[in-house]
Amino acid sequence: MFKGVLTRDGDYFISVMGRSDVARKQNANFLVSIHADAAPNRSATGASVWVLSNRRANSEMASWLEQHEKQSELLGGAGDVLANSQSDPYLSQAVLDLQFGHSQRVGYDVATSMISQLQRIGEIHKRRPEHASLGVLRSPDIPSVLVETGFISNNSEERLLASDDYQQQLAEAIYKGLRNYFLAHPMQSAPQGVTAQTASTVTTPDRTLPN
Repeated sequence: MFKGVLTRDGDYFISVMGRSDVARKQNANFLVSIHADAAPNRSATGASVWVLSNRRANSEMASWLEQHEKQSELLGGAGDVLANSQSDPYLSQAVLDLQFGHSQRVGYDVATSMISQLQRIGEIHKRRPEHASLGVLRSPDIPSVLVETGFISNNSEERLLASDDYQQQLAEAIYKGLRNYFLAHPMQSAPQGVTAQTASTVTTPDRTLPN
């Protein structure tokens, strides 16, 4: 159902913009950023899934409106519309507003689906999708979520996250959450000309889990 693409295959740094660029070059339908969490409170445990906040979406939309040369890179036909509407700022704003709104809705629904799968295999820290101003989630044309798989600051959960078996369970839970959304919304989550059956998903492991 999906063609998965990793932004990297080792423990090295790729900028937030670089991760989005990989997703866009792959014509991705969705971006999943996978993290391991940490907190001063060492008793904190469980997974959570984050989506873009409205405040960050609004600030990003303002930034995209100013970057005329980058607007043509947007997927799903929006780039072509924006390229032909630079003389009409109201049309550009309307198109970007629709793009961000769609991406936020899809991201939230996928996050909800992923949480329902993650709670079947382990602890859940946040039982609903959380909103945050995170750079990796800021692309208007690529719906995205950030998955915190658990807390490496908790000794028991750190050992669990280090196990091959639990890493496989996490991967399957994330995949099932994404798959279930695409099965329920096959036409709403893919750019023009791309069906859910051939969707690309870019996965960015922001912090490599220990081996």
